[in-house]
Amino acid sequence: MLNVNYKNIVNSISQLTDRDVEVVAVTKNRSIGEIREVISAGARILGENRIEEAFEKFIERGLKAEFPEVQVHMIGHLQSKKVKKAMEIFDCVQSLDSKKLAGKLNAACGEAGKTIDVLIEVNVSGEEQKYGVAPGDVEELVEELKLLKNVRLKGLMAMAPFTFDKEIQRETFRGLRKLSDKLSEKFGSDYFQVLSMGMSNDYQVAVEEGANMVRIGTAIFED
Repeated sequence: MLNVNYKNIVNSISQLTDRDVEVVAVTKNRSIGEIREVISAGARILGENRIEEAFEKFIERGLKAEFPEVQVHMIGHLQSKKVKKAMEIFDCVQSLDSKKLAGKLNAACGEAGKTIDVLIEVNVSGEEQKYGVAPGDVEELVEELKLLKNVRLKGLMAMAPFTFDKEIQRETFRGLRKLSDKLSEKFGSDYFQVLSMGMSNDYQVAVEEGANMVRIGTAIFED
């Protein structure tokens, strides 16, 4: 079933756009067997929300060593006190939302002799309960990231409000795309290669509005 679900999502995206769109299979709360199955279906990027759960699956139980070709992305809020453990697990932190976190990541990676990709999480909709940088504060954070040697800015990430109103979804995604275009013009396209937006209930709208990465869990793992 996971094989069919994953391939159906890939096919549905290909019908919406000719662009390459990466599917992040969100494996939060999923078993080792389910993760192996979705990798066999073709998933090459996995997304996790919680440090402890991800560490147990990918480090302690060896999934990262078993599948070295598969990237693991942090898509949930990352506390700065958990940065060192996160660095062992993740190839990319999609939820960078502060200078403090950027500095902690840079220092931990420097000590370990590695670099890590990051996306800036933007709170486009301005919802108080959501993490993320306000759109007007993103430029300042970009300037900071440009100075760091061990953190590579690759783009932006956002979540739309949880709603089935496609126009509200579209407004959020369009806002992030416009911000990405503006920042790309100012700072260079190398910093804004990735536009990660869209989840199980709204990824099609996100793709229509320019997403080249979507984060999907429920639509892959549940009937």
